[in-house]
Amino acid sequence: MIQFQHPLPLALYIHIPWCVSKCPYCDFNSHEARQDIPEQEYAEALLKDLEQSVPLIWGRPVRSIFFGGGTPSLFAPESIDRILCGVRALVALDTYAEITMEANPGTVEAARFQGYRAAGVNRLSLGIQSFNPRHLSALGRIHDDKEAHRAVEIARQTFDNVNLDLMYALPGQTPAEAMNDLRSAISYAPQHLSAYHLTLEPNTPFYQNPPSLPDDDTSAGMQEALEQELAANGYVHYETSAFAQPGKQCRHNLNYWQFGDYLGIGAGAHGKLTFHDRVMRQARHKHPTAYLREVANGNAVSQEQALTERDLGFEFMMNALRLNQGFAPELFQQRTGLPLSHVESALAQAESRGLITCSLEQIAPTYQGRRFLNELLQIFLP
Repeated sequence: MIQFQHPLPLALYIHIPWCVSKCPYCDFNSHEARQDIPEQEYAEALLKDLEQSVPLIWGRPVRSIFFGGGTPSLFAPESIDRILCGVRALVALDTYAEITMEANPGTVEAARFQGYRAAGVNRLSLGIQSFNPRHLSALGRIHDDKEAHRAVEIARQTFDNVNLDLMYALPGQTPAEAMNDLRSAISYAPQHLSAYHLTLEPNTPFYQNPPSLPDDDTSAGMQEALEQELAANGYVHYETSAFAQPGKQCRHNLNYWQFGDYLGIGAGAHGKLTFHDRVMRQARHKHPTAYLREVANGNAVSQEQALTERDLGFEFMMNALRLNQGFAPELFQQRTGLPLSHVESALAQAESRGLITCSLEQIAPTYQGRRFLNELLQIFLP
């Protein structure tokens, strides 16, 4: 029987679903802004959604907020300020909460960034992807290399905590070009870097008409070289695709990977909430029009499901084993309500195959386990 003794850490995810142009590799719930965005209406809907959810999280402090998209920086600073003021009025927001906002370099203006900072955003995540104009064009990005550099400069002048998103194994990319992108990013000394291998996701133009990508051996070589360069520059590789200066790990994402709770509001947003005897997954209505209509009717949630005991073990491992340092054994029971013996046989199998190490202090993926993470996770499938 699932039982929880203490409330889990809680985060808030806010989804802004619009973007200027849909990238051919993107499978996120994002929609091209082909006409005026109903910005004020959507901001008010977000707060109604949150207000309707307050009974589920009553009294629990919110430790981090993440504005994701889409492109949240399409919204004016006044709208972000309105949303954050409403959040502070409705929930117990931690005094030192990390408040992250994603931004697209093609929507950057210095005054807007200053406005976001004044509204309370204290961490900016810039979707650079590449500093190479040829690769930016191939990825369908709306910014060029000059805009990418300018956006980073403005971000570093405005925010004390900046993340840069990069992608590698891009169409026609050479190892030298991937390293040039990384060195350009490191030259700005961002506190955090995310380096993602381009993958062809179903239901995307790239999946339907695949571009010519580097082969597996070349991609693996790029990954290894990027990791070595980041380590040489003092960045800690703490999660599969995440690197940070010491003490600058993304608190919001760490909460995901450590299987904490999060409330997701906005079109298509997902959430995970833990009660004394169950763990619930939620999803909001996906399309912005449907979301606005259903929030007005008091029905923002489109799906809700309680996780079974079999689900919980796998979902915990799917997140926690992304962390290079793994997790303390007691965290499994704290976050799933189940004893570690629930996954004992799977742990033994993974350890015998050299994919994890187990001790009284820590359970962590090995180098081999990190390189073949999907193979490792399959062992824990229910």
